[in-house]
Amino acid sequence: MKKEEKAQRYEALLQEVEALVGPESDEIANMANIAAAIHARMGFHWTGFYRVLPTPDGSGEELVLGPFQGPVACTRIRYGRGVCGTAWKEKRTLIVPDVEQFPGHIACSALSRSEIVIPIVRKGAVTAELDIDSAELDTFDAVDERYLTLLLTSLATE
Repeated sequence: MKKEEKAQRYEALLQEVEALVGPESDEIANMANIAAAIHARMGFHWTGFYRVLPTPDGSGEELVLGPFQGPVACTRIRYGRGVCGTAWKEKRTLIVPDVEQFPGHIACSALSRSEIVIPIVRKGAVTAELDIDSAELDTFDAVDERYLTLLLTSLATE
């Protein structure tokens, strides 16, 4: 998809998401609608959220699967592990053109070829992440990062 076409799709998506989440205060409901809207409009292989939650034994925190669209996914991801855990640890967006080249990549689906992970940060701490996988290599770029970050603005505020 050309950058201009991608930007146009994201512009429409921004309006759609604003209408969906603007009046809603429940974070899980908003994550569900954001994931569904992105997935439907952009046609990615997997689109969803991971939330930072306490481990079952109370020894720390981990990423736990949240609302998503696509095939079944990994349920729990440790801090610093894989693309999602690394984005959490580094508190920054990661764009991975070829997941097979990312050290420690967690293969939840053999069809995933490229990935973008955008942390949601509140008061200096990552509280959740948007994770998107594509079945094509080198899908994501600065256009995706810019618009997806804008889409998450409502989730990053308190």
